[in-house]
Amino acid sequence: MSKARQALGLQGERIAARWLRRAGWSVLAHRFRSGHRDVDLVMQRGSVIAFVEVKTRQGGGFGSPLEAVHWRKRREMSRSAHVWVDRHGVPGATYRFDVVGVLVERERVRVRHVEDAFSLADG
Repeated sequence: MSKARQALGLQGERIAARWLRRAGWSVLAHRFRSGHRDVDLVMQRGSVIAFVEVKTRQGGGFGSPLEAVHWRKRREMSRSAHVWVDRHGVPGATYRFDVVGVLVERERVRVRHVEDAFSLADG
């Protein structure tokens, strides 16, 4: 991955974290790693803990950032989420997988948060 793409991804994660904090979420972890896999953000609001994948794009030429979370990424996220829960789980919490799409176009940034975007049964 190029340094420019890495920088864009990190920028998107910061934008998403700031957007979620403004919506009442707290950051529990940023880039939680489990082996070679990671979860971009682990967020909590009340008793809900969300494992969040952030997809950042410049312009709309490559489709929606949300379309990029394919079955393999879902599987990797679920494996990392299990590790996180084993290490840091909160009794009584509800866990889910969210996706945040960040679209950066010139001077405009759009954020779309899809709550409970997929379940383990989805793939």
